[in-house]
Amino acid sequence: MIMNTLHRIITFCIALLIFQKAQAQKALKTEYMVEPIGLDSSQPRFTWQMNSDLQGAAQSAYRLRVATDSTAFGGQGKLIWDSQKQAGDRQLIIYLGEELQPFTSYYWTVEVWNQEGKSLGQSRLASFETGMMDEENWQGAWIGDNESRDTKTAPYFRREFGISKEIQSARAYIAVGGLYELTINGQRIGNHRLDPAYTRFDRRLLYVTHDITESLTQGQNALGVLLGNGWYNHQSTAVWNFHNAPWRNRPTFSMDLHIRYKDGSREVISTGKDWKTSLSPVVFNSIYTAEHYDARLEQQGWDRPHFEDKEWKGVIFRSAPAEKIVAQVMPPIRYNETIEAQSISQLNDSTFVFDIGRNISGVSEFTISGERGTLFRLKHGERLAPDGSVDLSNIDVHYRPTDDSDPFQTDIFILSGKGEEQFAARFNYKGFQYVEVTADRPVKLSKDHLKAYFMYSDVPQVGEISSSNATLDAIWWATNNSYLANLFGYPTDCPQREKNGWTGDAHIAVETGLYSYEGIKIYEKWMDDHRDEQQPNGVLPSIIPTSGWGYEWGNGPDWTSTICLIPWNVYLFYGDQRILEENYEAMQRYVDHITEISPEGLTTWGLGDWVPVKSKSPVEYTSSAYYLVDARILAHTAQLLGDRENAERYDILAQKIQQAINDKYLDEERAIYGSGYQTELSVALQWDIVPEHLRSKLAQNLADRVEQDDYHLDVGLLGTKAILNALSENGHAEVAYRVAAQETYPSWGWWIVNGATTLYENWRIDSENDISMNHIMFGEIGAWIYKALGGIKPDPAQPGFKNILLQPHFAGDLDHFEASHEGPYGRIHSQWERAANGQIHFEVVIPANSTASLRLPGTLSLPSAQESGISSKMDKDGSTVYSLPSGEYSWTLGQ
Repeated sequence: MIMNTLHRIITFCIALLIFQKAQAQKALKTEYMVEPIGLDSSQPRFTWQMNSDLQGAAQSAYRLRVATDSTAFGGQGKLIWDSQKQAGDRQLIIYLGEELQPFTSYYWTVEVWNQEGKSLGQSRLASFETGMMDEENWQGAWIGDNESRDTKTAPYFRREFGISKEIQSARAYIAVGGLYELTINGQRIGNHRLDPAYTRFDRRLLYVTHDITESLTQGQNALGVLLGNGWYNHQSTAVWNFHNAPWRNRPTFSMDLHIRYKDGSREVISTGKDWKTSLSPVVFNSIYTAEHYDARLEQQGWDRPHFEDKEWKGVIFRSAPAEKIVAQVMPPIRYNETIEAQSISQLNDSTFVFDIGRNISGVSEFTISGERGTLFRLKHGERLAPDGSVDLSNIDVHYRPTDDSDPFQTDIFILSGKGEEQFAARFNYKGFQYVEVTADRPVKLSKDHLKAYFMYSDVPQVGEISSSNATLDAIWWATNNSYLANLFGYPTDCPQREKNGWTGDAHIAVETGLYSYEGIKIYEKWMDDHRDEQQPNGVLPSIIPTSGWGYEWGNGPDWTSTICLIPWNVYLFYGDQRILEENYEAMQRYVDHITEISPEGLTTWGLGDWVPVKSKSPVEYTSSAYYLVDARILAHTAQLLGDRENAERYDILAQKIQQAINDKYLDEERAIYGSGYQTELSVALQWDIVPEHLRSKLAQNLADRVEQDDYHLDVGLLGTKAILNALSENGHAEVAYRVAAQETYPSWGWWIVNGATTLYENWRIDSENDISMNHIMFGEIGAWIYKALGGIKPDPAQPGFKNILLQPHFAGDLDHFEASHEGPYGRIHSQWERAANGQIHFEVVIPANSTASLRLPGTLSLPSAQESGISSKMDKDGSTVYSLPSGEYSWTLGQ
């Protein structure tokens, strides 16, 4: 006891001394997570930022140390890795020390030296903790309740055990085929929702680690587990045939509790035959449709000690759903925002409609007192019918119910009659703004009876914009709402009608997501899903994960180029090659397959410019453009990874594809592609297909075409990725801004002025088809705002914003604009204001240990009295490029 207390005092003092000496480093993360537990990586990545706002601040060297004992940094214990002082400015370091052991806590610090060679001191102590590390370290059996996969009611599981010693720490490691809620002594563990994340369950399963130290007590303890179906046992029927998934089965789980006692001993409590099971009040649950709960079936105290479980059954052993069981290391799904109902309307004496004021993904929580057996139906939808009822006709079109027992997006709640009762779906989420509550008898409700929770993977926000144009700001906000509403451990297309990981939607929106949110861990997990789903010949399905649907329809390079585009964009934003290394072989197999079926350099494989306004570009043109992009990414990746032979091979392939596209679709005399549609011209510029000598003329033709269309969009999914960038990056930022800020049909602003709080699936808000009201597929505009108006872009030559390509456009009627992005090196900020005399006040923040290459639009230049350290050079196009060291800058332009 005395030794434990002394150890804690020493640890605290050392940490305090380190903290007081210097706070030279901040944002210390392991595997891009703060103090993570349950890691499986044998070579975790460490990242940090210099905590300095001095101009020119840069790291010249670093020293990283790792130990299993926090006192080791004060000379009291052994280090397991000491990088020694290493010259360099890297702030992403891979662990290269002794082999990491499972179930072990590790501590680390980093010392850095500045540009003058002066040590800035050690960072605070950071920590991480390993998990299983290997499937062989599991002790728990896989257990189930011996019901068939068609049984509707969710199963309970419980076990009691005693503890007689003082606990030092305790962890629960739980792997599930399906979804789960874990309770200990009647208290829910953690604030995660819908764990574990969806994967290809027969190939890879995720386990979750919980710190349960404070949940256990000396004496008797009770473990409770409630299992849900999730995507593992999909009982609802829809066009994607998830009910026929090859892995489908009754939910099952395995769990190990590792308890470390203060006397140094350890104990593992595992799943086995000493568990018991019963059916729960969750009488139906579907991740796709809804959840039904009968409170009359509740068993009070079922997950507490001393519960009488004589009527409960024994469990059965089950086989593990997959051989590969790995740690879930990414931001979890949570209730991230609570939204109160804004209004309520009464349709009759038993039906009320709640409006929460905005479209979200998540669940509603209904609180009521009433007579036993009263049945409530809670129907969730995005819009109202003319009579004020909830209208599902825009989102239930792909549902194929076999009967009326599973109504779409409609929870069913039956009261127990025991006072105030509360219901929120545990194993489901929906897309909705309105909730129609119907009772089977007359009731009285107020808007206080219902609230909603906005759910999504809780990725930290790293970007923000603000401007003097309220519509533009609302577009950005709505774009982020749709991005988050479609982030549930993998990127989806919509949170209601499908919940599918459509590849095309995801790669269109990847930059939008990365500018505003720290999404690297979600994307790394999703690329694992890609490799799980890829066929030996390289083919990928159009939705990932999938139970088999999508290999024959909807895929092709315009969609499944995610295998190249996602890793490449993550690399650009984080400067981390690991995602390229892990997916390099899969990228090769994919591109090689397209080459095999498209020997002449053009491919017709794909969906094309999905949901266009009116003009549809040829599929061969757009798909071949993405084939070209993939080949180029692969050539760059091969070069980065030292594979010179393949770098040359794929570079030659890219040249062949580009030539084939230009031979067929480019009219050099007129400088147009194809029919000269917005998408055709934009794609040629965005993806660098057009020969350099025709670029300016082609860009002018695009601007002229947009002007002919009265500065409105005439593009579909692929065109939206290209058009704004193609304009603003080729001399026509004013035209791009007019399109982006447009408020009449067809435009993003048209949705906003008609009440949208998310992005839609169709430009026509009165369309009879393809009219989900929460889709991310037109979401590139969110990234464009950062890139064009803020001018913040990663530099492929120095990725991870090591060098920032800073090229703002002071466009349109904006009097004020600002954008910030928290990159790997720190906060990047770009802000400008337009004075009455036309001058621009421009402010920039470049984080420590990074630089920026600034290009100003038009004839603007920096004032002649420049800050120390700034240099300039003339680019090949005649423009001036200013090299900025880190620091804060403020200029008045156009004096």
